Amino acid sequence: MERNELYPIFLKVSNLNVLIVGGGNVGLEKLTFMLKSSPNAQVQMVAPEFLQETLDLANRHKVEIIREVYQKRHLEGKHLVIACTDKTEVNEEIYRDCREINTLVNVADNPPFCDFYMGGIVTKGNVKVAISTNGKSPTTAKRLRQFFEDVIPENIDDLVKNLNEYRKTLKGNFEEKVETLNEFTKGLINKKD
Repeated sequence: MERNELYPIFLKVSNLNVLIVGGGNVGLEKLTFMLKSSPNAQVQMVAPEFLQETLDLANRHKVEIIREVYQKRHLEGKHLVIACTDKTEVNEEIYRDCREINTLVNVADNPPFCDFYMGGIVTKGNVKVAISTNGKSPTTAKRLRQFFEDVIPENIDDLVKNLNEYRKTLKGNFEEKVETLNEFTKGLINKKD
């Protein structure tokens, strides 16, 4: 049986330099989802032309717009790159350029040319759940996202904040604190036998 071997991480994209290459619908989609999750993301977009909706969104956030055809120099200082032009050969060139300088890259809708995937995301205050289908089915990730949005209670953030305050009052070493919190929270999830 095939297994998802991706390693999930949550990036502070407000501390990283992100480049999105492409000004069309896919570029707008990638920018929209990034800013929805991380409104203070440090993003630069490069394309000869941009949708007006992209320009409006960029104007409301810290997004730098560069109206140029992609060149390798655009990668300088970037930590993360998303290639979503409508030209396969340009996207694959971006991938190769990123690999040369050890910059993480995602080529939209081309899993073999991706170091990472952007999955479905559910956010409720401080709680964030990311969903991956290993690049196989964005539709399944979307349905799972909708499911988790329904089942995670709206007041989950109050619980997180209260548990954080409680954790601060605990004495003992790390293992003792973990054991106490595990015991305290085991009733939160009702498992059916």
